[in-house]
Amino acid sequence: MKNLRFLIIPFIICVSACNWFKSPPEIGKVLSEHFKNKIYKDFDTVAYDSIFVKTLDSLSKGFINPKTVKAFYEQNHREPRLVTKFYVNGELDSLTSYLENSKVHGFNPEIFKVAQIKSLLKDLSDNQFKKVEDTYPVIAQLEVLSANAYLNYNNFLKYGVVNPRNIFSRYYIKVKRPDSAGMIRLLASENILDTLKAAQPTSEQYKGLQRAYLNANTESEKRILLLNMERFRWKMPETGTNYVQVNIPDFKLTWFDKADTVISMKVCVGGKRENGYEDKLKAFAKSGNLDDKPKNHETPLLFSKINSIQANPVWNIPVSIAQSEIYWMARKDPYYLSNSNIKVYYKDKLIGEPDTINWNRYSRDKLPFKFKQGSGNGNALGKFKFIFDNGSSIYLHDTNNKNGFNLTNRAISHGCVRVEKPLEFAEKLVGDTYTYDKLRAEVDLPPIDSAHVKWYKKRLAAKADTTKAFQLKPAWFGPKKAVPLLITYFTAWSQNDHIEYRPDVYQMDEKLWVAMKKFR
Repeated sequence: MKNLRFLIIPFIICVSACNWFKSPPEIGKVLSEHFKNKIYKDFDTVAYDSIFVKTLDSLSKGFINPKTVKAFYEQNHREPRLVTKFYVNGELDSLTSYLENSKVHGFNPEIFKVAQIKSLLKDLSDNQFKKVEDTYPVIAQLEVLSANAYLNYNNFLKYGVVNPRNIFSRYYIKVKRPDSAGMIRLLASENILDTLKAAQPTSEQYKGLQRAYLNANTESEKRILLLNMERFRWKMPETGTNYVQVNIPDFKLTWFDKADTVISMKVCVGGKRENGYEDKLKAFAKSGNLDDKPKNHETPLLFSKINSIQANPVWNIPVSIAQSEIYWMARKDPYYLSNSNIKVYYKDKLIGEPDTINWNRYSRDKLPFKFKQGSGNGNALGKFKFIFDNGSSIYLHDTNNKNGFNLTNRAISHGCVRVEKPLEFAEKLVGDTYTYDKLRAEVDLPPIDSAHVKWYKKRLAAKADTTKAFQLKPAWFGPKKAVPLLITYFTAWSQNDHIEYRPDVYQMDEKLWVAMKKFR
């Protein structure tokens, strides 16, 4: 009996401390006073709780975040918090207005079950119930559907409806996604209307696309605008006000300082993957034959910071390029490697005469060699390489082939980004004349400041001295400050009060459209 007393006392304390178990509970008081209807004074929390649990289990099967919704109600003793706080003051009606108006963001309002929510609100407002137990299913459904719609509407606008990292294989930008703690705080909000207002996208880019979407006449135009509105909803990493952006469909690098453009130039990006890539990849997985391996040189989407500049770079040739190109060129022309200033290494040791290698002894899928192209005019990276941390061995660089910048479709590289004006870009990065003149001297360009002519002449003399073997080597320079870099993908954006459109060079629009179909 003594032990039983110790079990009963905590239970009584817990129950008495919880407003939900008071008779009548807060929902009963609120609705009784609002409708002047005595049936709500008989609101039975135990009977309602049973209905609510069944309702939540049934409806949450179609929710995006069922565990979070259930956790919120477990923390709040399964009381109808939204109906209690926001029915009488009209904020649930405001919620339905926002849901119905979600068309301006390209959503189909019915994905939020808005018609069902409005019907439940009408049932409650008609006040035709004879017994209080008849209200339990209506209140439970209204509570659960409103919570889910409120959560999804906010999440869609603040984070986007899809996670791009789940649908694109080379999307490495860590976009922020809603977490359970944040969603529970959202459901616990004291003011739905303020939260809904705060969820509206505020960027001028988004607003420009949105205006164009509402005025568009064709479905194809609406589709492009909708897809890029979604891209602008994704919560990107903080770039600050001063950053560099490479937009792949635009084939353009732009340095932004707040809303102003500091510099802008053409770029060449990675070539798109082969048609039928997925099927060919499956065939390669079965055969293991390199001849079956489909090409995919698409430049990955990523966020990083440019942390160094290499003048007169060395090109560490990737295995994929060695297998698909260098191997064949060397077999065809024994002097190709030396003429191209490409050094060959076996077990990290330099091979003195690569022209003597018998390539017929080696299969290209098991090449034991590494290849590096030395500094100089023939180097594929040109005179500058701009380096930033990433897991794809991607960088910005100059090129010894400038003809690519004259093309309309500049998706022609192996994945790295070739920049049209590397010297101008380097000048902006280093940020001071002293460092910039040092950099210019490394590539045999005269200094800007006449006080630095001595370096330049010294370098030219060393290069011209035939009594010594001058060896061109890479030189490293640090930017004045690491500059954020965003390689991204927009096929439409607002510029000077009109919309710019670009071709979907990597067919990413189509993949995104399929992922968004259930929200349209």
